[in-house]
Amino acid sequence: MRKVLGGLFKVMPLLFGLGFLAPLIAQVLTLTGWALPGGVAPLAVGLAIGGIWGGVATLTGRWL
Repeated sequence: MRKVLGGLFKVMPLLFGLGFLAPLIAQVLTLTGWALPGGVAPLAVGLAIGGIWGGVATLTGRWL
């Protein structure tokens, strides 16, 4: 059980980026009315930004 939770907590910033930041970014893009080039879905942009940001936070250990 300790190994499972330890592994989960190591990737928690990535999961936070994908599970919370991505939908938040997508909703902000939708509410501001930004037209994305090529008909890209706002959620795709949110997943890309949230995934990259969460991945960097996972690797470096900090968000900024």
